[in-house]
Amino acid sequence: MSAGVFLFADRRSALAFWIGSAVVSIGVVLHLPMFWMARHSGFILAGMPMDAGMLLGMGLIIGGIAATAYGLLPKNSVAPAADEFLSPPEDAALTGAHWRLMAVLAVALVIDVMKPASLGFVTPGMRTEYGVDRATVALLPFSALIGTAVGSFVWGALADLFGRRASILLSSVMFVGTSICGAMPSLWWNIGMCFLMGAAAGGMLPVAYALLVEIMPTKHRGWCLVLIGGLGTIGGYFAASQLSALLQPFFGWRIMWFLNLPTGLLLIALSPLIPESARFLQYVGRIGEARAGLAKRAPRWRDSASRARHAPWSRPPIILTFPYLPFEVSSEPALPSRWQLLPGVS
Repeated sequence: MSAGVFLFADRRSALAFWIGSAVVSIGVVLHLPMFWMARHSGFILAGMPMDAGMLLGMGLIIGGIAATAYGLLPKNSVAPAADEFLSPPEDAALTGAHWRLMAVLAVALVIDVMKPASLGFVTPGMRTEYGVDRATVALLPFSALIGTAVGSFVWGALADLFGRRASILLSSVMFVGTSICGAMPSLWWNIGMCFLMGAAAGGMLPVAYALLVEIMPTKHRGWCLVLIGGLGTIGGYFAASQLSALLQPFFGWRIMWFLNLPTGLLLIALSPLIPESARFLQYVGRIGEARAGLAKRAPRWRDSASRARHAPWSRPPIILTFPYLPFEVSSEPALPSRWQLLPGVS
């Protein structure tokens, strides 16, 4: 079975997802003629009325996102086994699957960080084009950051409904759709679209960290999170600054938002390389797939039932996951001392 087919084997409709993604892309493309029409005026669109193509494109984007969300819904859900807990061994070595995941999530975080980083490079041009003061143009980053906070809460719930990988895919499709922010002729349309862009960016960040935490062995989890977070932040700001210096002199500030189209499509193309976490698979009752994934990434893993047979004193750990912090707290007890194992010794 190919990676693309396996990616949607457990989803409601792969066809709905791909059609929805194509419809969103078409909706974005319908905004490009108006943007290109303004090339002789320095790509200034302020005050221009929206044409029929743009209105149709906005409708297609809304419908396309709804179709992709439907396609990404799980086919069914089965109650998980109550006495079974699957987790990678704490001291497992990193495999090629771990390194591939780290590389893909690093690229995803670079693209994610590019969105808020671009705000600093577009606000000067927006202030000049719309003729507004600093307080008014400051509503743009404020709206984007409010969207980021809202998206973190919403995507936290979606990650438990759709899964970690599917939630990242949904964020990617929204990245594509919100690139039309670059064609909005009104400042208030820009502010509204940037709220949605911030929601998509804010939703991807905690889900990507949660996926990394749930897959990486405990021994390597700390430095991996720091490394990926650092690469994402540095890479995102570097990419935004360099692309701004390269493209804005020719296409104006609006081109920074249209970059969401190719970067969002890139994330969708990389999605087959993103595995689902064993914890989510167990949560929805797909124990066999969870075991297979753990065996691929950590050949020496053992589930809670196996640990119970070999160590009667052990119990499944209680995991507390903080949604905005890239770490977990576990109550799994340490192994008893040799004296506790001697008969007759209290």
